[in-house]
Amino acid sequence: MDFLTEFEAKINMANQGLQTYFVKKENHQMSVYEAMEYSLFAGGKRIRPVLCLACAELFGNAEDALPFACAMEMIHTYSLIHDDLPCMDDDDLRRGKPTNHIVFGEAMAVLAGDALLNAAFETVLNHSKVNPAVTLETLKVMAELSGTEGMIGGQVIDLESEGKSVDSVTLMAMHVHKTGALMMASAKAGALAAGASKEDVLNMENFARYLGVAFQIKDDILDVESSTEVLGKTIGSDSANEKTTFVTLYGLEQSKKMLEDYTQNAIDTLEVYGERGAFLKELSLFLLRRDR
Repeated sequence: MDFLTEFEAKINMANQGLQTYFVKKENHQMSVYEAMEYSLFAGGKRIRPVLCLACAELFGNAEDALPFACAMEMIHTYSLIHDDLPCMDDDDLRRGKPTNHIVFGEAMAVLAGDALLNAAFETVLNHSKVNPAVTLETLKVMAELSGTEGMIGGQVIDLESEGKSVDSVTLMAMHVHKTGALMMASAKAGALAAGASKEDVLNMENFARYLGVAFQIKDDILDVESSTEVLGKTIGSDSANEKTTFVTLYGLEQSKKMLEDYTQNAIDTLEVYGERGAFLKELSLFLLRRDR
C-alpha cells in the first residue's frame, strides 16, 4: 500500500470513529451539539488522529487507539474554536468556512469548545478497550499536554507576546507547547494504547516534538507564501496581530532550512524501527511539502 492510500485509510478510520463516538442529541442542549458538530466535521486534515493511529500501528493494533485518536481531534478542534474567538486571534475563516463564533455567536462557540474538551475524555472513558491502567496513564498524558504545561501554556505565551519583540527561546517554547504538545500527546497516546515500552513511548514523544516544530514553521511560511483560497483561513493574520513568527525572526530562507532540519530530526528518531517506521517517515515528508 502506498503512502497516500494508507494516509487516506487512516483519515477514513478517524472520521468513521468520530461519526460513531459523537452523538448529537435532540434535546434542550441541541444548539451546542450543532456548534460542536459544525467544527468537528468541517473538513480538517486529521493529522493528530492519523499520527495517533500510525504510532499505535508501529507497536501493535491501530484499532485499539481509535478512541484516543478521536479524542485528540476533539481536543484539537476545541482549541481551534477558542483560538478563532475575538478575544484571541479574532479570525472569521477556518477550513474554508466561517468560524464557529461567526455562525453560532461567541457564547455558544465558547461552550462548544468546552463541550468538545469534555467529550474527548468521555469518548476514551466510554470506548477504550485497552487495559484500564493503560487507559488512565494515557488520559493523564492527554490532560497534561493539552493543559497549562502543554497547549494552553503555549497559547498563554502567544497572547502575552503579541506586539512584543520575542527572542528565539521564547518563540520555541511557545510552539513546542502550543503546536507540539498535541502532536506529542497524539503520538504518545497511540504508542501507549498499543502497549509500547517506555523507551518507545519516549521515542515517539521526541519524534512528535520535532514534527510539531516543523509543522509550525511550515504554517508560518504558508502564512506568507500561500493564499486564503488555498489555506482555507485568512493569511497574514500573524502580521496583523503583530506576532513574532519563525519567518519574522529568522527570515523566509532560514525558516525553510529550519523546516528541513526539524523534519530530518523527526525522521532520524525513527531509524531504529527500520521499515516499520516507513509510514511515519513519509508522513513527515508529506507535512514538509504540504500547501495548506
